[in-house]
Amino acid sequence: MMPGPMGGPARAEAARLSAIFEATGAQAVDTSILQPADVLLDLYGEDIRARAYVTADPLRGEMMLRPDFTVPVVRAHMEEGGDPARYTYAGEVFRRQETDPARPIEFLQTGFEIFGGDPAQADAEVFATIAGALEGLDLRPSTGDIGILMAAVRGLGTSEARKAALLRHVWRPRRFRALLDRYSARTPLPAHKTALLAAADPMAGIETLPGLRGRAEIEARIATLRAEAETPPLGEEETALIDMIVDLRETAPNVLSSLRDIAVDMPAISDAVTGLTRRLDALSARGVDVETLPFEGSFGRTTLEYYDGFVFGFQSPTRADLPPVATGGRYDALTRQLGQGRAVPAVGGVIRPELVVQIREGRA
Repeated sequence: MMPGPMGGPARAEAARLSAIFEATGAQAVDTSILQPADVLLDLYGEDIRARAYVTADPLRGEMMLRPDFTVPVVRAHMEEGGDPARYTYAGEVFRRQETDPARPIEFLQTGFEIFGGDPAQADAEVFATIAGALEGLDLRPSTGDIGILMAAVRGLGTSEARKAALLRHVWRPRRFRALLDRYSARTPLPAHKTALLAAADPMAGIETLPGLRGRAEIEARIATLRAEAETPPLGEEETALIDMIVDLRETAPNVLSSLRDIAVDMPAISDAVTGLTRRLDALSARGVDVETLPFEGSFGRTTLEYYDGFVFGFQSPTRADLPPVATGGRYDALTRQLGQGRAVPAVGGVIRPELVVQIREGRA
């Protein structure tokens, strides 16, 4: 019988990658394949159900087949680990595929995570270590920094409710754009909402409520809509600066120059831009050619929603049909969520061993 996609070659590659990460001092760890669903649902909302396999345990309640390693590794570290620390792991993860039957529902991940230490140095070490492990495959790197966009949103001169909504949808570019256009009055309020808000008592004459929401819940929602409608629109200059950040797509030094110019008019991003400067210096010190390193303002915004800073990926330039061979990024906020208020700087990345084998061997 021929080995499957997780057969001998892929597992041998996973072992090779694990050895590289262990050589940096990373501790090899494992996590349960079945993970508590409530943790993932709290982090991502119901969207995660479309990407994960859900089952039920009579004693433990709703469970999910492990969609990745990062969340369970962070949970274990925040409960038991000491800082600084570094980990590596290798094993199967599971993702539902509802639109593309050719994409695997089960595949290997090998990863490398660093907790604590200087963020710029840790970012550079993870990126350079993974790049070194993939040397010879002729992969195209991509980088970005979600923290810059998030800092820009937090600095907007608008209500906290609007900023919270934009931050919640940073990883949903279309929804983010729709909200930004609405908050800046680029698109009008839908007619049904306009009519609702124009009514002196929208609930007048309604005795039987449709759906599952109670009267108090509906009235609270109407009050929220009224407060939103009374909030002044975002200024055109602020909106244009957000657009500029999202649309950035150049080499890292050129992007850094543009961001420094944007920071003059939007000081809220200054610290994040300084962080990018320090990261590029650290990458250069590790032998990465930052002069040609690509940077995209929107890179990483459609991945799992725990990245909140540096993000990166490696893709085959000749196999656009394949998913990224490696991805990673910084997830400080995730440690705060899972650490019950205690936060630790953290960054990591994962490699798909079977894709490494596939590209190396030139197989279709």
